[in-house]
Amino acid sequence: MQVATEPEVKDRQMSSELKMLPNESVKELVQLFKLLADETRMRILHLLHQADELNVLELCNLLEQRQPSVSHHLALLRVAGLIDMRRDGKHNYYRVVPKEFEMFISRVFHASEASPLRICFDKFELRYGLIESAE
Repeated sequence: MQVATEPEVKDRQMSSELKMLPNESVKELVQLFKLLADETRMRILHLLHQADELNVLELCNLLEQRQPSVSHHLALLRVAGLIDMRRDGKHNYYRVVPKEFEMFISRVFHASEASPLRICFDKFELRYGLIESAE
């Protein structure tokens, strides 16, 4: 019977250069990923990103869901700071908070001039960090 052993790590220099995320950052990111791990919330963010601003009734129609369900998802996204709301008469209008997305992306992927990021969703692209033009 053979006993499986872990592979030997030969290059200790590389592991000494790696840094761990602080515990608090890991906990915050896990909570954020849990929030985003819902199909309806991802659809809401996607719709809001495209339309700049939508009211609850418009979101209900687009998502084909009832108002209490959509409002619940909107409340969770709002508490997390990913979307914002303004009231106009009887309607609440929601929009994405771009700065929060930029902070999220930079915290997760550490975007910088040295490591620009491109995140593609279907036919549009979010760009963070320095992106050289293709000219």
